Amino acid sequence: MSKTPEIGAPAPDFTLDAIHLTDGEARREPLTLSGQLGRPLVLAFYPGDDTAVCTRQLCSYSSGFEQFVDLDATVWGISPQDLDSHEKFARKHNLRMPLLADTDHRAIDSYGIGLGSNALRRAVFIIDAQGILRWKHVALVGLTYRGMDTLTAQLKLLRG
Repeated sequence: MSKTPEIGAPAPDFTLDAIHLTDGEARREPLTLSGQLGRPLVLAFYPGDDTAVCTRQLCSYSSGFEQFVDLDATVWGISPQDLDSHEKFARKHNLRMPLLADTDHRAIDSYGIGLGSNALRRAVFIIDAQGILRWKHVALVGLTYRGMDTLTAQLKLLRG
């Protein structure tokens, strides 16, 4: 398993296919990390669509979505399931952020959170507007997640 990137280092770039629901319409498109430069980005890696902890995590981020917007930040959910699974999950829970399909573990491996086969450690990375990793949390056991208070506090620190 590779190491997670160090705080202060450039965030590993990647392009993944994503689905994003807007007013019930599903838009599928590739998203590239380097294409998001200019505003902070929260990468929320989660093990599986429609599982108990992942559902709580992504629903909490979705219900607090305005807090991300107010801080001029973007949030992406990333897991190894495909876009069809992501769309079903997003529709069922009315998720407001793009869900990215890392079916071949490109991003998971470059962020050092893979556990072999199709598993990964729950992790959140905050990347600043210049593409530099500024904060990370990688869970030892994926039964908990970092909530909105923690993420918004870290995003506020980026504002100086």
